[in-house]
Amino acid sequence: MSDAGFFSRLGNLWKGFVSLWISDVEKEHPEIAYENAINSMIEKYSALKKATAAIIRRREDISARLDSQQKELAQITADLGTAVETNQDDLSVVLIQKKNILEKEVADLRADLDAAGKDAEAAKTSLMAVQNEIKKLKAERDNMLAKMASAQARVKIQEQLDGLSVDAEVKALDNVREHIKNTIAQANLGAELKSSDLDERLKSLRAQSGDVTAKSQLAELKAAAAAKKAGLKTM
Repeated sequence: MSDAGFFSRLGNLWKGFVSLWISDVEKEHPEIAYENAINSMIEKYSALKKATAAIIRRREDISARLDSQQKELAQITADLGTAVETNQDDLSVVLIQKKNILEKEVADLRADLDAAGKDAEAAKTSLMAVQNEIKKLKAERDNMLAKMASAQARVKIQEQLDGLSVDAEVKALDNVREHIKNTIAQANLGAELKSSDLDERLKSLRAQSGDVTAKSQLAELKAAAAAKKAGLKTM
């Protein structure tokens, strides 16, 4: 393989890498892709505009030449009529030859002018089409970039929502609930153990005994008071 071929392949490979890199960059930054496309179309529009101007200039030049040749043809025709009327045959022959040449030139110029006019109209139509495409592309850019910004915002919100999963919170509450239940169970167990404890049962029994004694004393006091009241009545 020659050095030229090697460097050519290396250059193509590098261009491929650059193209892929640019493609990835444009995906991440679509505004760059739109700007590149719009700038490329503007360059084409400028080139087409120059070409259209040249076509129009050619049409104008042909029109000017046609106008000049038609005036000269009209003059030659008038001169030929005068030469014929004055029997100047030698001059008439020269004028006829010149008239024939001018008529052919005028016919050719008219055909050229018609073609140039069509070319100019086609060029102007193409120019307006490219101009409209640029406007449409700019409008599409604004619309698509706005949609892209909205979609990116929605993605970020979704990512934030995904990051705010309630699983951790629910598990934390489950742990709290379990802890509360365990605490209540411990409290209930303490109360149960307390009620079954001998000392507690003895204390409860003594409290009941004290209550019975107090009730007995109350009954005795009531009986004494009733006896006293009955003795007073008999006196």
